[in-house]
Amino acid sequence: MSKVVKQLPGEAIVAATQAPSIGNSFRAYLQRVRGGDMGALPAVLGLVVLCVVFALARPSFVTSINFANLFTQGAAVTLIAMGLVFVLLLGEIDLSAGFASGVCAAVLAVTLASLGLPWYVCVLAAILTGVVIGTVLGTLVAKVGIPSFVVTLAAFLAFQGLVLVLVDEGTNISIRDSVIVAIANRNLPPWLGWALYAVCVAAFAAVQLLRARKRTKRGLVADPLSLIAFRVGTLAILAGLAVFVLNLERSRNPALVSLTGVPIVVPVILVLLVMWTVILRRTAFGRHLYAVGGNTEAARRAGIPVDRIKISAFVICSSMAAVGGIVAASRASSVDPNTGGSSVLLYAVGAAVIGGTSLFGGKGRVLDAVLGGAVVAVIENGMGLMGYGASVKYLVTGSVLLLAAGVDALARKRAAATGLR
Repeated sequence: MSKVVKQLPGEAIVAATQAPSIGNSFRAYLQRVRGGDMGALPAVLGLVVLCVVFALARPSFVTSINFANLFTQGAAVTLIAMGLVFVLLLGEIDLSAGFASGVCAAVLAVTLASLGLPWYVCVLAAILTGVVIGTVLGTLVAKVGIPSFVVTLAAFLAFQGLVLVLVDEGTNISIRDSVIVAIANRNLPPWLGWALYAVCVAAFAAVQLLRARKRTKRGLVADPLSLIAFRVGTLAILAGLAVFVLNLERSRNPALVSLTGVPIVVPVILVLLVMWTVILRRTAFGRHLYAVGGNTEAARRAGIPVDRIKISAFVICSSMAAVGGIVAASRASSVDPNTGGSSVLLYAVGAAVIGGTSLFGGKGRVLDAVLGGAVVAVIENGMGLMGYGASVKYLVTGSVLLLAAGVDALARKRAAATGLR
């Protein structure tokens, strides 16, 4: 006897004649992929391939010390990319995010070094600077109607000058506050790393089970328990291996200084990832953001405050740029005119797009920025270990970005052809 199930828009039918199973779920996933909904699959496959290639070419790539370096090396870019996802979901762009992070880092350094304020006041001042920047940019785009490309390009140029003013025309400002320096240069105690691991796995399992239960109560197709167990088990194994490796002694002279534990910046990224994911997927704001990115005029006619949504997205983007700037300042223990400059913006945009966020708007997740940031960090790190210069790094990263954008464009055409978009 056939079983009638309810279905959300854009959701593949998992089962029409039998209860959901791993096999049915896998076939439904393949159907979505063939229909153009590839999600983060290209980024995950690319990350695996890159890791294998670099591990074979340079065995030092898979050492515990290099594994820890990957997290701190890509943290700032990943955090900025997380904010850029919100703007890209609208089909907009923020070219000033890199130097916005530099401005906020400079505010942090000046308030710490020159004014001598407590670290938490300085962090708040840096984030509030990001909020102000995002509010101004978002207002010019939403209310005045200036294209985001023009507004943020102007800000990109202006913020370079503002950073120079804040650091007194080129002065390098050292950061000596132990709390700020610890963000990107210190590690959690090993026991705390395992505690964080247990909390993350338990929370992920609880969310998966609650989601399946709610969907079942509403008469919607829910993931089978076997599939949920597979997901939780996979996360538990991968995260467990990561914590185990990071808890190994990484110092060449443990008697002098010990290097063990998960870098502090990892839980910072995890907390922000969970927070922004919940906001995007579980709040009216998140649903409105996707709606505006999918079709602005339709969203406006549906009563969604489009201008407010756009301004909020730019505020989030610049606020996350401020967080990225704080992490960058922590890693370097200083701020100079190049903070937030060079390739930071390009890598951040590349990370979001490589991870699976669409440049056309309406498609993307905060997790995409984390995956894309990992790809960018692996490329930069692996190329450095192989002795290649900046020219080769830029060529490879640019090629990967172009490939990701091409996959996105082809996937959209495929989705349109199959009626999934």
